[in-house]
Amino acid sequence: MSAVEHLQELHGLPAFDFPSGDLSGLPAPESVAWRISVDPYGDDDRPFGEAWESFTGAVDLSRVRALIIGQWGEAYDNDSRLVVDLLVAAADRLTALEAVFLADITPEEQEISWIEQSDVTPVLAAYPGLVELGVRGGTGLRFPAVRHTRLRKLTFEAGGLPGEVVRGVGACELPALESLEMWLGVSEYSGDATVADLAPLLASGRFPALRHLGLRNSEIQDEIAAAVAGAPVVAQLESLDLSMGVLTDAGAEALLGGQPLTHLRRLDLHHNYFSDEMSARLSDALEGAGVELDVSERGDEWQDGDGDVQRYTAVAE
Repeated sequence: MSAVEHLQELHGLPAFDFPSGDLSGLPAPESVAWRISVDPYGDDDRPFGEAWESFTGAVDLSRVRALIIGQWGEAYDNDSRLVVDLLVAAADRLTALEAVFLADITPEEQEISWIEQSDVTPVLAAYPGLVELGVRGGTGLRFPAVRHTRLRKLTFEAGGLPGEVVRGVGACELPALESLEMWLGVSEYSGDATVADLAPLLASGRFPALRHLGLRNSEIQDEIAAAVAGAPVVAQLESLDLSMGVLTDAGAEALLGGQPLTHLRRLDLHHNYFSDEMSARLSDALEGAGVELDVSERGDEWQDGDGDVQRYTAVAE
């Protein structure tokens, strides 16, 4: 199963594809997460603006709670500013909106590195009541520091998340934030964030309500694990996710030798490069203390022509 798939739900609501044809029998506006999308290479090759106009004309926007934005056109010709502008312009009508996911696009439609993003923070400014924001794709993504008092969940899925975005999030004021997840990716696809960029996120006091932290899909996962091992924020967490990256025995050793993790409800380390011995040590130390631990999905590694070991994150291109 791919790590990048269409959302089946958002904000606890089942995803529903807004149809391009017959609009009879639509569900109640508040009962689903509406997915609006076009297919530039298929039957529904309308401009996204037409699909959006059809949606906003057919559905009582004042009752819509969640929106999933899929493809909005050919990736290399259109960035997400079109969608961001449409969302901002509709803010006075989407008065009940609580959750938005931008770019619910699978590799079969466009590779994650082809998704052209933009500054998505105007969505937060336009919707002070928003509690969940998710973004897929790191190319062109910007996230300057903002203040938002109600946002509880913030997710970035990318094959490469720019360090500028990580620093921007670290400078935000998000007092209600409970869940933060970042797929940091690889440098080849703009994933140039460093451990130093993560420092504000790992300090205590930045996000006082934070209970879940995911720093995932990174080629520097061992360095991240070493930083997390002594990070003050860990004491307030209920779950920690360092999965999908190049996490080896060295990173696991740092976790075992750092601050206690036995207060966690869940620790996700799946897609790793552990030895059998290290997996057993982690299990003994944590599962015995009641932590739900995932050390599944051993990554493939091999030596290149120069004898260097090659390891890969779960998601890159």
